[in-house]
Amino acid sequence: MHPSLTEVFSRLDRARADLRAAVETIPAELRNQPPGSGRWSVAGVLEHLALVDERFTAIVGNKIGEARQRGPASDEGPVEPLPPNVEALLADRTDRRTAPEPLHPRGLDCAAAWERAEGARSAFRLMLSGAGGVALSRVIHEHPRFGALNAYQWCGFIAAHESRHAAQIREIAAQLASSRA
Repeated sequence: MHPSLTEVFSRLDRARADLRAAVETIPAELRNQPPGSGRWSVAGVLEHLALVDERFTAIVGNKIGEARQRGPASDEGPVEPLPPNVEALLADRTDRRTAPEPLHPRGLDCAAAWERAEGARSAFRLMLSGAGGVALSRVIHEHPRFGALNAYQWCGFIAAHESRHAAQIREIAAQLASSRA
């Protein structure tokens, strides 16, 4: 396994641990409750994250399949991480964005959403781990806002996106606490 893949897996693990800690700040009985009209509950955020992981597992998996057909290749040397400007934009919670409709939650409860998120992350990691013989730095998929990202950068994107939503869950916790006070 390329050292950069080990690094991005560690980053995904840290983002997931941060997400889990954020979820744990909210009593289980409130995790299905939206903090306000038109807002997602914790369950909704988790389901959204599962949908994102599932989507990019399919997209990047297809791109890896295409790269395999071109023949074996390997990454040499260090790999470019997610660009700092993309990191900053993802971290900025004042820049509200609306997810595309296919990535909107459909109503799973928190336990089911968490289970789906865990399964989706496992599938994503498994797909990348099985990409031996493919130069992941040359597996490119275009993001509509951030441009061309390689498979390593997509891992960084997914981790940063998850961190963004961990911050959202902390905001939900504060909103739910103030509405109960």
